[in-house]
Amino acid sequence: MRELKFPRDDEACSEILDVGRRMYGKNFVAANDGNISCRVAPDVIWATPTGVSKGFMSAETLVKMKLDGTILRSGNLTPSSEIKMHLRLYSENPEIMGVTHAHPPVCTSFAIAGIALDEAIYPEALVNLGIVPCIHYEPPGSQGIPDSVAPYCRDYNALLLANHGALSWGSTLMEAYFRLEAMEHYATVLMYTGYIIGRANLLSSDQVRHLLEIRERLGVVSGGAPSRTASEPVNIRDIVENAPPEE
Repeated sequence: MRELKFPRDDEACSEILDVGRRMYGKNFVAANDGNISCRVAPDVIWATPTGVSKGFMSAETLVKMKLDGTILRSGNLTPSSEIKMHLRLYSENPEIMGVTHAHPPVCTSFAIAGIALDEAIYPEALVNLGIVPCIHYEPPGSQGIPDSVAPYCRDYNALLLANHGALSWGSTLMEAYFRLEAMEHYATVLMYTGYIIGRANLLSSDQVRHLLEIRERLGVVSGGAPSRTASEPVNIRDIVENAPPEE
């Protein structure tokens, strides 16, 4: 296990506010949706409260709490009912330092359709994010959600929650947020290639293996691998002029 470096309270709060503004500005959340947390000690996190827009928070609105649910500082606000999935992720994987949950439109559409983000088409997604399973539906705020995400938090970096939204985590809160951005970008590419253009060249098994080696050299051991690849490279020819359609 790598040596953990925890941010100070003020650093964690500042980063939560920054991530909240970014999520709100990118339309990853609407109204008071979503939640964010950051670990500052082995058993202590800061988190966003319920009922506050992620684009209009202040440090005074944030909640400090222990992983057993004990509130250490909250002003007059309480944590979201979905904090339970954050607490479970931190408890299951001590290397997680930040968690984001949001409803990015394209990711959420894939989650509603029950489609994982797992196509071997995009090197950056495979290296920086990995594949993203879509896990079964549980009611928001229920104990079923933390129970459903727990099996995935060591082998993957993000999840789609069926009919709900997106969840990501990382070795820092900013890494968790960047994985959320990467998810939405990957989902958008999959939407275009799979459902608008209607065609995509799969990377070959050798090409995917090379990307996974790069990921491992970067120190990322989680993310999984796509199960479907091309047997031989199909993207090694320059396309100067598209061939006319066959009659």
